Amino acid sequence: MRAGTLGGAVVVAAFGLLVMVLLVRSLPWPLVQDAPVMHYIAWRIGEGDVPYRDLYDINQPGVYVLHLALLRTLGAGDGAWRAFDLAWLAATAGAVALLAARWGSLAAAGAALAFAAYHLAGGAWQAGQRDFLLCVFLVAGALGVARWLERRGGAWSLAGAGLALGAAVGLKPYAVLFAAALGLVVLVTAARRRDVGDALRSIGAYVAGTAAVPAALATWLALAGGLRAWADVVFGYAIPVYGHLGRSAPWLGHRWLGWVPLGLAAVGGLVAAVATRRADARHLVAALGLAYGVTHYVGQAKGSEYHLYPLATFVCVLAFSALTPALAAQRARLGVPLAMTLAAALVLLTAKGLEASDAPWIWDRERRVRVLVDDLGRSLAPGDTVQVLDVADGGLHALLRLRVRQPTRFLYDVFFFHEADRPVVRAMRAEFVAALEARPPRFIVLMRGWPSGDYDRIRHFPALADLLARRYDVVVTREGHRLYARRAGA
Repeated sequence: MRAGTLGGAVVVAAFGLLVMVLLVRSLPWPLVQDAPVMHYIAWRIGEGDVPYRDLYDINQPGVYVLHLALLRTLGAGDGAWRAFDLAWLAATAGAVALLAARWGSLAAAGAALAFAAYHLAGGAWQAGQRDFLLCVFLVAGALGVARWLERRGGAWSLAGAGLALGAAVGLKPYAVLFAAALGLVVLVTAARRRDVGDALRSIGAYVAGTAAVPAALATWLALAGGLRAWADVVFGYAIPVYGHLGRSAPWLGHRWLGWVPLGLAAVGGLVAAVATRRADARHLVAALGLAYGVTHYVGQAKGSEYHLYPLATFVCVLAFSALTPALAAQRARLGVPLAMTLAAALVLLTAKGLEASDAPWIWDRERRVRVLVDDLGRSLAPGDTVQVLDVADGGLHALLRLRVRQPTRFLYDVFFFHEADRPVVRAMRAEFVAALEARPPRFIVLMRGWPSGDYDRIRHFPALADLLARRYDVVVTREGHRLYARRAGA
């Protein structure tokens, strides 16, 4: 083994060691943040509720399908969630390795391990995030198209790629942009091959594959009676109103310094491939993945770190793509800086991962859920309902543990406080208060909430504040929640 190759192997092995350390430290992580919310929605769907019609949420139906499948197989416990997250990570890392395998074993192993380290270094709140779940389908789609471009797979390869990308769209609609970009590559390449029959078969297979999962999800919603409600949520609220939330600071999520060396390595690998005429189909689809990753993050404009997952995936794919040729004897002067850049990324990932793996807030959140479960469980009778005013602070997690329903279709309250003068928001407020008046819950739980994080936000919703004053008493106020109990005779 040449000295340069040995140096590259050492860097990759170091990433492997980091993954092992972070994986072990992640095993006790509890179910926190957004995952319990999706679990609660999935549980309610399993109990017969219709998404969007009975459960007002802006996520796509593919997310509910995955969570419902998990609840019905492994259950809703912390251990089940860790097993699911790690299995999904293994599948995604495997797909990353397959995409990078054309550039050598070091590139494949390095890319897969770097992605695994990135995910585990994010902490418990990144486990199973929707943008993370998306990545395996993005990579599978890119791999299918790359194989077709390399003439190693025919129309079936494109059909599989389309199926994966359609599944991605079922999780996050932004994925349609990546599917369209790869579709344009297929269209142009098919036209250049001058075989009309093959071109039609290839394009037809790709389009049919891409449409399959969205069509299946739409059929499910239509048969359940939720398709019209989905359209109302997406086009009546999510795009015109929720899309504006958080746009004042869209770059918060990229402040982690590890993006600098990883980004340099990825761009450097791409530039080196073009400069040395080694660029191939996989460089092309990975470059499109980079562009899509930036669009995916900037387009959502929330500054959330988990929105960076698609970008991180293709950065990891490209970061190791030039490692083996750059470390060859004749190119050592290029290989040494690349290895040092990857080593710097490793150091920063290590620091981030060790800090995030045992962050105190994880266990504070888990304790708050247990306290709320205890506060509610002491007084709930069979058939009682509880309304939670929360986003992802643990209120719905407590209801999931107690298997308690809410009396309204509104799962969290951020929708009521953002652009409150909009007609659609006024209509939601009126529906919410009317439902509480018609079916008063035994308890109303006010969590700290997002984005304001205070209990006083209720004053900005006068009708709700009046209802609470007339019909409810504050019985408990804790650090994480305030509990309103329905007044006797109210």
